[in-house]
Amino acid sequence: MRRAWALNPPLAFVGAAMGVTVAVALVGLVADPRVITGAPAWLKPMKFAVSIAVYCFTVLWLLTFVRGRPRLVRAIGWVTAVGLAVEMALIVAQVVRGTTSHFNVGTAFDAAIWSAMGAIVVSVWVAGMLLAVLLVRQRLADPALAWSLRLGLVVAVVGMAVAFLMTSPTPEQLAAAGGPRVAGGHSVGVADGGPGLPVTGWSTVAGDLRVAHFVGLHGLQVLPAVGYLLMVLPARPLGGRHRVALVWTVGLAYLGLVLLLAWQALRGQSVIAPDAITLAALAALGGGAVAVALAVLGHGWRTAGR
Repeated sequence: MRRAWALNPPLAFVGAAMGVTVAVALVGLVADPRVITGAPAWLKPMKFAVSIAVYCFTVLWLLTFVRGRPRLVRAIGWVTAVGLAVEMALIVAQVVRGTTSHFNVGTAFDAAIWSAMGAIVVSVWVAGMLLAVLLVRQRLADPALAWSLRLGLVVAVVGMAVAFLMTSPTPEQLAAAGGPRVAGGHSVGVADGGPGLPVTGWSTVAGDLRVAHFVGLHGLQVLPAVGYLLMVLPARPLGGRHRVALVWTVGLAYLGLVLLLAWQALRGQSVIAPDAITLAALAALGGGAVAVALAVLGHGWRTAGR
């Protein structure tokens, strides 16, 4: 934590503060019996606190690879940290009030909070895009690790963008008497708050855009982990170009998975009940990625013996 604070104080502070928020939320889960949209009131703050902590420390780490851009590094750190801290504060405030934070336009106050959260998400998304551009332009010592960082951030930005699909009100919401009280939602085909998976709450009876959103965001950790593993492998039989090719293969396959999950959700299909078309697309994606990876590995073995 001392090193993190020295590198980027705002991101380190917000990341650490989320640990305190998780502790408060755990107390709330035990002491507060209220239910909001079919889930314990304090479950959402707990999940968001964990996610924000992971995101803050990951962005902090990625910023250490950027050289010669101190003002942009500080700006990205501050925008990300302040934006996510305010979003967390608004989520907790709405829980205290006993209502939802996302998609809630039932009163002028609730609509103002939801609008503010939308603006915050856009600012954090733009900061992520800027960091991706900086990493693309930054020369790093190991090409495989470099491309894993870049592709991980690009996939995460796409995963964040999936959230924008959740914000459009449905025809049923628009037709509600007295105007809509909810604008948008996680689920496709049903109202939020129905049967869902444990902890995540992902719908088990309809499409749920949170699945693609979650998988996309965590490309920010998965792909750099792949790049790091390839970096520490013995120099032979895989050369630098083979490692980069494998990173691109995994990165594009991971991006394809995010898009496939979003497509499945938009068709109103639960993640636990894929139809034949979804399974065929998943098999084609996985099979193609494995075939390319095996071809790269085979070429590496053949050229290593020359």
